[in-house]
Amino acid sequence: MGDVLSTHLDDARRQHIAEKTGKILAEFLRFYEDQYGVALFNSMRHEIEGTGAPQTQLLWRKVPLDERIIFSGNLFQYQEDNKKWRNRFSLVPHNYGLVLYENKVAYERQVPPRAIINSAGYKILTSLDQYLELVGNSLPGTTSKSGTAPILKCPTQFPLILWHPSARHYYFCMMTEAEQDKWQAVLQDCIRHCNNGIPEDSKVEGPAFTDAIRMYRQSKELYGTWEMLCGNEVQILTNLVMEELGPELKAELAPRLKGKPQERQRQWIQISDAVYRMVYEQAKARFEAVLSKLQLARPAMEAVIRTDMDQIITSKEHLASKIRGFILPKAEVCVRNHVQPYIPSILEALMVPTSQGFTEVRDVFFKEVTDMNLNVINEGGIDKLGEYMEKLSQLAYHPLKMQSCYEKMEPLRLDGLQQRFDVSSTSVFKQRAQIHMREQMDNAVFTFETLLHQELGKGPSKEELCKSIQRILERVLKKYDYDSSTVRKRFFREALLQITIPFLLKKLAPTCKSELPRFQELIFEDFARFILVENTYEEVVLQTVMKDILQAVKEAAVQRKHNLYRDSMVMHNSDPNLHLLAEGAPIDWGEEYSGSGEDSGSPSIPEAATLSEKRRRAKQVVSVVQDEEAGLPFEAGPEPPSPASPDSVTELRGLLARDLQAESPPPAGPLPNGAPAQESPQLESLQSVAAPEASSTLASPLQQIPPGKAVDLEPPKPSDQETGEQVSNPGGRPPIHTTTEDSAGVQTEF
Repeated sequence: MGDVLSTHLDDARRQHIAEKTGKILAEFLRFYEDQYGVALFNSMRHEIEGTGAPQTQLLWRKVPLDERIIFSGNLFQYQEDNKKWRNRFSLVPHNYGLVLYENKVAYERQVPPRAIINSAGYKILTSLDQYLELVGNSLPGTTSKSGTAPILKCPTQFPLILWHPSARHYYFCMMTEAEQDKWQAVLQDCIRHCNNGIPEDSKVEGPAFTDAIRMYRQSKELYGTWEMLCGNEVQILTNLVMEELGPELKAELAPRLKGKPQERQRQWIQISDAVYRMVYEQAKARFEAVLSKLQLARPAMEAVIRTDMDQIITSKEHLASKIRGFILPKAEVCVRNHVQPYIPSILEALMVPTSQGFTEVRDVFFKEVTDMNLNVINEGGIDKLGEYMEKLSQLAYHPLKMQSCYEKMEPLRLDGLQQRFDVSSTSVFKQRAQIHMREQMDNAVFTFETLLHQELGKGPSKEELCKSIQRILERVLKKYDYDSSTVRKRFFREALLQITIPFLLKKLAPTCKSELPRFQELIFEDFARFILVENTYEEVVLQTVMKDILQAVKEAAVQRKHNLYRDSMVMHNSDPNLHLLAEGAPIDWGEEYSGSGEDSGSPSIPEAATLSEKRRRAKQVVSVVQDEEAGLPFEAGPEPPSPASPDSVTELRGLLARDLQAESPPPAGPLPNGAPAQESPQLESLQSVAAPEASSTLASPLQQIPPGKAVDLEPPKPSDQETGEQVSNPGGRPPIHTTTEDSAGVQTEF
């Protein structure tokens, strides 16, 4: 690999890449600085005028469930350095960074992980044919002839490949199709979460960044949705540079690559990944410097806005009226002829899968609570309630149980409309809807938890508790129906705008864009940081189509075809004090209602013991999914029905009953998922064939760290690069939950 990079990325070419990257970043960051002032003004105006969304009925967690492990188990990873497959113990912590350990022993001995993968921008491929096609398309002229050896061989029929257009690729395989489906759901959850990397509570920096991205791409005549708007700000900025730099570099270097087609493909992947890392580091430094400068200037900007708010609003409205008078006739004709006829069909295409997904969320929540209630009646009673609620509280983060909800969005198509409106991919809408589903599920679960916890304060008997659970469930479902209707209508409006506005701007650009500079003289110089002609122009265009979009969504609600409430339907808050309950400390069901006293200890616990206790709980309690070591859950007896498509309540309850048995308290020395510390016979068989030296779990894991890797004294943290494998110090692995928002770098966006 070193020879390839030194040959094709010599000092002169690296200097050229750095200069080209710096030029693109400088141009973008000018847009970002302009948009920062506009976003700050909009945020402060919104705060003063108080035009917010309607009050939700469901509660939401103010303290996220950080101390949890989403998934854990074994899978095989392909090592590119020695071209062999290795068995890895893998887990997904709360930040959704896939962590790969040498083996289970290495994890238990707190040896640093081999890799931590941020999957933002990646796609999951489940067949080698898909992968080879993408790789062949990425480097023209390298398609392998029939019968030649491909770039990668998989020892099983069940691969999972993480593919990225610019960064390195990751190769995994499983023993069974059921394992493949399970890990695909888990990794897709990681991608969905990491793609949503810009915090939604960022009211200034987030909108400023996304608007700057849009403005920059429109200045390059690139309209419509962008598939690589995923990850945190630095990752998105790196994708933006690679979108322009990648084709240029490919045209220059592709003819110089030597060897067979598969060897040239492998070389290009290495080169592209190395360039991606270079661009990432440069983008990170430049963006953080500009952001720091803007944050220092923010107090002075806020003082001007507070003092001159009325004058700024008046000046902006005057500018908008002038622009409206100029473009309105053209915009209305464009909307009437090119947009209005297609709004109903776009809305219908969005509504069908989205509404099915939210209905499935409701059904899954109902079945989980109902089964828990039956278990309270027939089995554990109140003594087991803490265990049941501990699992229910993490339902929204259970990749397998939520999979049946997420997959309802997969049929989303905009056939015939995707090309017309320049929608590169529907994945942005699918993932947005799926994130809304997870949020609404968690809100429903948290509201149920809060109301049940209040009820338990009355000391009910088993029979009274079961009646209370049923009554609370019905209350929460009514609140869910109202909130999910509100969320879906907002999603439909936003999606329609996201599809139609870029199309309108592109249509109007030839006749309108060149005339915009003459409106600049209408803005006072003191207010030029908070009012931009281009933004005001887009707002006027938005207003021309907004009426038709609102009318279409309103008519859909009146039809009640997809269980939407009408806008005139306002659900009065029957629980005026409910939101006060959410202000209390988070409920620890395991501590308050556990039947055993295993968590109890001395009243005075030293700090070191407290850390050890957190580690123990991270291993035993927080795991959501029970993965019994590779293929074991699918070897005992007939294969259970997929949780993604339960055919009946009876089947689901049977599946849940098996889950409860699998999730019983683990033996001494458990793994995070409660699995016994033993290897699958199938895994051992494959390991002995594909990677014999990896089968020894008794060897010291420290001896298996590759030579030449940097070792420092900082605890391992998820890489904020999509591509980076990190090796931390051997001084001890901290608990997974220590990687939080306070961690350095942009890994806070997991």
